[in-house]
Amino acid sequence: MLIHPLPDPIAIAIGPLAVRWYGIMYVIAFVLFIALGRLRIKQPHMASAGWTNTDLDDMLTYGVLGVIIGGRLGEVLFYHPAYYLDHPKEILAVWNGGMSFHGGFLGVLFAMGVWAKFHGRRLMEVMDLIAPLVPLGYAAGRIGNFINAELPGRVVESNLPWAMIWPNVDSLPRHPSPIYQALVDGVLLFIVLWFYSRKPRPYKAVSGVFAAGYGCARFFTEYFREPDYEVMLGPWVISAGQMLSLPMIVLGGVLLLIAYKKNSNTSHS
Repeated sequence: MLIHPLPDPIAIAIGPLAVRWYGIMYVIAFVLFIALGRLRIKQPHMASAGWTNTDLDDMLTYGVLGVIIGGRLGEVLFYHPAYYLDHPKEILAVWNGGMSFHGGFLGVLFAMGVWAKFHGRRLMEVMDLIAPLVPLGYAAGRIGNFINAELPGRVVESNLPWAMIWPNVDSLPRHPSPIYQALVDGVLLFIVLWFYSRKPRPYKAVSGVFAAGYGCARFFTEYFREPDYEVMLGPWVISAGQMLSLPMIVLGGVLLLIAYKKNSNTSHS
């Protein structure tokens, strides 16, 4: 039986200053965005659109604000509004973990919309560019959750070889759900998106694959994660994460339908 090691969430401490692993994971995510972005804009079909390294650097600045503000507000509003209403000072304690991907997604959409308006680009043109750059950063964030011993999995039979006890929760064997989400919602989605986007695709299609792909992956991996809370959807009981992923699946499907229908009409005109 595996036991969560409960590592010290502080990676480096110098006097009163502390650098936490969770923060380091976010730095890694931002570095990956820039590194992968520089590779992406060199792809022939992207280079012809005139993207530059300066564009990426500017987008990152806007994106960091969108991720942090949107992610934290999403955590507060979507998952634990009562707790943060009673502990308002904790809202700013982002170094302790607690960031909603869905909130961060909305924050980035807004931030990229502002960037696009200032630079004469269309929002979905920007999202098609950056969509493949996101999943590995998400995976880094989930590793940060695991180090913080957050988001424990659902209870599982002890004969599962990688079942893990989370001593900060109880003594029951559980799925290591942050690892599942890092691998499926993060690494696997990155592989799919990266190879799909290497060739020219219809406008909005890459964004559609990202939204639908993440929504489906998250809906699946939520079955292994202890839900923050559950809701009734007709005769089904689904977790909060699954409920928030359904609009992404719908959005992705709509974007793909629009992208390929318009592309088909154009090719026959």
